[in-house]
Amino acid sequence: MSDKNDALYAFRKYGDTVLRAAYAVTGSYHEAEDITQEVFLKLHAAPQKFENDEHMKAWLLRVTINRCKNYRKSFRFSRTSVIDETLENTLKCEFTERDNEIREQIERLPEKYASVIFLYYYEEYNIREIADILGKSENTVSSLLQRGRRRLKTELEKEGYAYET
Repeated sequence: MSDKNDALYAFRKYGDTVLRAAYAVTGSYHEAEDITQEVFLKLHAAPQKFENDEHMKAWLLRVTINRCKNYRKSFRFSRTSVIDETLENTLKCEFTERDNEIREQIERLPEKYASVIFLYYYEEYNIREIADILGKSENTVSSLLQRGRRRLKTELEKEGYAYET
């Protein structure tokens, strides 16, 4: 895969995945859209060589999560207002009410936990694959996943949910 339509192919195949990942980490539909655009513009401007579609997806998610990290560190993140209800509800309608509440709790977690939980549960990557995507050791990813689960469990229990393991 190395022709000039890689970005378009990638967008058609993984655009929704990138948008969901960005939304899961940022909690903002507007920012998720902006980050999604940035990711695919980066691929268009600097085409990459991918071994296969899974390699492309992993690269896209790695770039997405890095962009989300930058956004969460930015001044803009600390100053953004509540996102537009209509756009938020458009994305929320794809999930049940409980799914939306869990997703909102995941958004409130620190990014290091939110990203591994998203990749593990929503994108179904295993710990080794997440380690490769994030450039961390498998032990670190495993620890982040365990801590993230504990924090999520605590938050869900505060909301009155019985946590299932």
